[in-house]
Amino acid sequence: MSFLHWTAVLGTLLLILTLASAYLRWLPVTTSIFYLAFGLGIGPLGLNLWQLDFHQIAGWMEHLTEVAVLVSLFIGGMKLRLPFRHPAWRSAYLLAGPVMLVSIVGVALVGHYGLGLNLGVALLIGALLAPTDPVLASLVQVNHARDFDRVRYGLSGEAGFNDGVAFPFVIFALLLIEHGGSWQGWVGEWAVHRLLWAVPAGLLIGFFLGRTVGRLAIYLRARHADAAHSPNDFLALALIALAYFFAESLGAWGFLATFAAGVGLRHAEIASSGQSAIPAEEVVPALPKVGEGVEDKAHELLEEQEAHPQVAAGVLIGDILSFGHILERIMEVLLVTLLGAVLALHWDWRAVPLGLALFCVIRPLGVWLLVRGPHVTARQRRLLGWFGIRGIGSLYYLGYALNHGLSAEDADPTISLTLSVVALSILLHGLSTQPLLDRYERQQARCSN
Repeated sequence: MSFLHWTAVLGTLLLILTLASAYLRWLPVTTSIFYLAFGLGIGPLGLNLWQLDFHQIAGWMEHLTEVAVLVSLFIGGMKLRLPFRHPAWRSAYLLAGPVMLVSIVGVALVGHYGLGLNLGVALLIGALLAPTDPVLASLVQVNHARDFDRVRYGLSGEAGFNDGVAFPFVIFALLLIEHGGSWQGWVGEWAVHRLLWAVPAGLLIGFFLGRTVGRLAIYLRARHADAAHSPNDFLALALIALAYFFAESLGAWGFLATFAAGVGLRHAEIASSGQSAIPAEEVVPALPKVGEGVEDKAHELLEEQEAHPQVAAGVLIGDILSFGHILERIMEVLLVTLLGAVLALHWDWRAVPLGLALFCVIRPLGVWLLVRGPHVTARQRRLLGWFGIRGIGSLYYLGYALNHGLSAEDADPTISLTLSVVALSILLHGLSTQPLLDRYERQQARCSN
């Protein structure tokens, strides 16, 4: 397809989504299913407008998915406003750590003993499918900064952490394949560099950068009464780029740094609001539209000395969240459509038992055994176990593996099983998410009354 054809295809999809939005909103499925179906329709099973396989697009696909994940991680971090010691964070830590390790090992065992894959490839597929997705899982994540529901908060924190925490295990599997299955001579260096240093360093670099730059930006906007006119979307892009750059330059994980930068920026807002329980973006009065005295109204708001920091923080955070939401939607439409377009060339029926084992046995069992205590109920554990949505993060890691030395022999089963399981996740979770969430929220409402 030429660039001209692509503009027509994407324009058609966006037009359909826009005109049909009133109908799609009431359907009990996620819109990702429609993007996937549209991709299948332009691929070999439909109009045959798309004929490239994943091998041919892996180079630019890696970077496109990388940008999508970075934006989503940063925006996701900004929505998490509770102190790190709050019990709501505990589920996120457990899901992104022990439960993710159980998922990697479980998928590797099924791949090795059930599907006959060599151990290195089976472990690689387990690592590729380990991260839950911050892009496609928006329905099950927190809706706003005061959404402290234990299911939503745990899943949001998990998606932020494990897109970075999974990286060392992708590297581990690639090194295991490179060394022909031998464990000697490299495991110690991998553990020190990729785990003990890269994980905490990425989190610390991102958090302190986000908090420091955030407090400086809020101070300057308040002092100069410029909150309503500053390019806050530029600030978001700058923090994403710099957090990723500094972390990767120092041998730390850039994904973790970007997520932590979003959390750090949110903590800058908390400090500017005097530790208020109400997020700053919720207390900023609605500004009038262009032509109705925007400049005068913004200046008037910021003239109140005590309100300056909170108003500035509220405008900044609100602008960035709105900008990030738009970018996430665009990336989701594009990447899921691309997945559908290449799926027919890589579909592997072995992904059905592998995916069902991951979604219905491995993750639910891991959650049930490890995420325990009074901070979550049995009903919430069941939902945490099911809502392990795989997506754009797995596509990024797949592109990374192909571009960093994975042989053609090992690449074929890795591509086919990873893409097929991701598509299966979009289908199964897309059909079940809304009904399960509706039922859960009704039950929570009854319990709170």
